[in-house]
Amino acid sequence: MTLQERWARLVGDSDATVTAVGEDLIDRYSQPHRRYHGTAHLLAVLELIDELAPDADDPDAARLAAWFHDAVYDPARADNEERSARLAERALTEAGVAAPLVAETARLVRVTAEHAPTEGDRNAAVLCDADLAILGTDRATYERYAAAVREEYSFVPDEAFRPARAAVLRELLSLPKLFHTATGFARYEETARANLRAELERLETAIPRQQG
Repeated sequence: MTLQERWARLVGDSDATVTAVGEDLIDRYSQPHRRYHGTAHLLAVLELIDELAPDADDPDAARLAAWFHDAVYDPARADNEERSARLAERALTEAGVAAPLVAETARLVRVTAEHAPTEGDRNAAVLCDADLAILGTDRATYERYAAAVREEYSFVPDEAFRPARAAVLRELLSLPKLFHTATGFARYEETARANLRAELERLETAIPRQQG
């Protein structure tokens, strides 16, 4: 199923405004600076949400949040999730989506800033697990992901990128759990932590030690 078909099934295609919102989102994920956070990532997240749907209270809210979670993506900024959530609030309201679903979608987008859903937040658990599943893939796939992320930050020199990326990896490793659904935890947790530790070790080896 194409992204266009998925959008039409989720929100409908009988209204020009609804169709335009979907087209705008696909255009955003197709921006040339996206080496990882593009249409392939969006499709992968949506496919995994379909699989994890029984673990969500409202799978459609998780699906809508997936569409918007990286809708605004500027690697030079730290407020992409907030800007994406605001876009969801504006665009979905204009498209006539019910206010409670708009609010839940925006809330879920904001959760992806930290990927740390609270206990019992089943919608957020499904969304976050689908978003982070790349971390628990085989080593070659993970390394392609890490290389694509580095390309997205090509404007940052190595001496600045390495410690910043290492800090992100340490923050992820410090989480009590990376995956919050039973399926996600069983399938990805162990491999994800191994991948993160391996990348962190490579980065730390390359980071020059400060002279005391």
